[in-house]
Amino acid sequence: MLSTFVNIIGLYAIVCFLYEHLRTPYRLLKARLVNDPNHRLSLKERFGSWAAVTGSSDGIGKEYAKELARQGINVVLIARNKEKLEEVAKEIASESKVKTKIVVADFTQGVEVYEHIERELADLPIAILVNNVGIGLPGILYKYTKEQTQHLIDTNVMAVSQLSRYFFNRLRQAKIKGAIVNVGSGTELQPVPYASLYAASKAYNRSLTLALKCEAAPFGIHVQLLSPCFVVTKINNYSKRIMSGGLFIPSAEVFARSAVAQLRDGVDETPGYLWHHIQNAAFTLIPWRLRLFASQLFFKLMIDKKSK
Repeated sequence: MLSTFVNIIGLYAIVCFLYEHLRTPYRLLKARLVNDPNHRLSLKERFGSWAAVTGSSDGIGKEYAKELARQGINVVLIARNKEKLEEVAKEIASESKVKTKIVVADFTQGVEVYEHIERELADLPIAILVNNVGIGLPGILYKYTKEQTQHLIDTNVMAVSQLSRYFFNRLRQAKIKGAIVNVGSGTELQPVPYASLYAASKAYNRSLTLALKCEAAPFGIHVQLLSPCFVVTKINNYSKRIMSGGLFIPSAEVFARSAVAQLRDGVDETPGYLWHHIQNAAFTLIPWRLRLFASQLFFKLMIDKKSK
């Protein structure tokens, strides 16, 4: 009797694990191998001709914008550094025949920044929003200043909230069956000591995005949670090992190419990159309290190395 009960519990746990980790690969295989009519559509045909990408002056945001442009999508580049945005726009113009627009916006400046963005985008038929902007602050919490703490919350929490709200309503009113992509992080899967604020902000993003997915679906709006693990970007420059890259740590360009393809394929929750799927599946086999402990050791080691 007891052994039967244990077997049922074990089978149930295995089924739950396989469902969580195979639903996205299954959808990708179905889209690419089965005769799915949606997969024959280009990204532009599926969603529309204009996209807006926040945090597009560097890293994932920059490469994501460039990959969208390669797919024939006109791109609005949004970030706080005008010179960097102009450089990205030049790079896009040199390799893709699309239009670009620059919007200089500092997300640490409060509600006014969203009014500015809304004015700048009012006349453009934006169909895809990529909420990518973010700040990372590795380190023990008490060392953050009041300003650093507020800036992280304004950038990582307020930006995704305000822009998701605005574009959801805008797409709904215009009856555009577009897409909202909110960029999270593998740190959202458990608390992360020595990166506590960053991981907490990404856990918020995860909860918001998965709920928004359900709210937006009746209007034909596709919402995707994109949660990469480590990628070679300056947000990870506290670690030489991460910045050196590898099989599980792709360049931003390689990651963006994979992530944009998965948006075209219509998946709604993904790390965006094959080896990050595998990494997440292996990592989440471990109970979250043990993952927390492993994260604590890793980030403390990285911070200690940086401080030396």
